Amino acid sequence: MSENWIEHRRGLDGELIGWMKPVGDGYVAIDLLGREKTGVVDWLDAEETLDELGIGYLADPYELRLDNGEWLRVRMAEVSAHQIRVKRDDWGDINVPELSYTLPFPAPETLRPLRP
Repeated sequence: MSENWIEHRRGLDGELIGWMKPVGDGYVAIDLLGREKTGVVDWLDAEETLDELGIGYLADPYELRLDNGEWLRVRMAEVSAHQIRVKRDDWGDINVPELSYTLPFPAPETLRPLRP
């Protein structure tokens, strides 16, 4: 996260939902994974984009490309402006050993939403 990014929080509870990065006379909306969600837009459009995006996407399944080239289905375990931690999707089975990975922020291209 850059020092010039402006936090954007949900009005309801103050939950951080992203940032607005100043670019020229406009802003780029950045999600909690550090990914740009708009091009350069005005303040209101950046805010609206982040408000519409919310945080629900963090509960969706993702895929992580491992060093051997295979894709592993994962879920978000922790997201911060310093790192992202994902864990193998075990569908809540307490008998499966937990396998987690710590990724840099912003999220690398090796992490993507699960493709149907």
